[in-house]
Amino acid sequence: MSTPPPAPPPTPPSAPSPGAPGASWTDGLRFAFGTLTALPVTVHRWDRGAARAGMLSAPVAGLAVGVLAALTGLFLLVCGAGALLAAVATAAVPAVLTRGLHLDGLADTADGLGSGRPAEDALRIMKQSDIGPFGVITLLFVLLAQVAALAQAYGTSWTRGALAAVVSAAAARLALTLAARAGVPPARPEGLGAAVAGTVPVRAALLTAAGVVVVAAGAGVPLGAHGALGSALAVLLACAAAEALLRHCTRRFGGVTGDVFGALEETAATVALVAFCLLA
Repeated sequence: MSTPPPAPPPTPPSAPSPGAPGASWTDGLRFAFGTLTALPVTVHRWDRGAARAGMLSAPVAGLAVGVLAALTGLFLLVCGAGALLAAVATAAVPAVLTRGLHLDGLADTADGLGSGRPAEDALRIMKQSDIGPFGVITLLFVLLAQVAALAQAYGTSWTRGALAAVVSAAAARLALTLAARAGVPPARPEGLGAAVAGTVPVRAALLTAAGVVVVAAGAGVPLGAHGALGSALAVLLACAAAEALLRHCTRRFGGVTGDVFGALEETAATVALVAFCLLA
């Protein structure tokens, strides 16, 4: 992205070795929380094996972010706030816990795609520190959609609003797991995108996706059978939207970057929230 990751490594792996040894789940969780959140987590390993385990652990980091966001919204509701204010706070928590990096990636990717320039020029635009008109417009409508969906969910019931926040956050990070699968190339030889691109075996990515769908369905059980099905469909639709964007970015840029990962995360989160409100 335009700004460095929350906990940049001392020596970023510009060309990680494909044969790096496997990492423990502890290393993976540290990698996931250290790169995908601003929580105070120390990352000890920055090799290919840690990146693989970290991307497989990404939904866990999303779950933690979603729970904190939901608790913030519920706290405000308990204090007497309305659904709209709770929705704004819930949407703000993920932005704070990522220092806005995913939103920044979304804006940069929108500017790159909207420029209509060749891949090299578009990537150069994405690296600039400013945000262009495409990025501003995209951020505006994405955040409005997230807040509107959360407000509708909280307005229906506090439980529905909290579940929407948790399910969408997990689905958003699952999109990153799927985007880091083998066969998806990096657009640049350096940066976070290059460090994680292609690290996750396809079978492991699909198994992780299946697990998240099952957990989401279970989380929706308090809302009844309709809620369980709607939660699962929200995750699937979020992943489908992120996959469509991933394929488009890969064609346009020649691969993925840290900005593209941020755009995928925010796209999946937004689609999951809207789908949850419509289907759960």
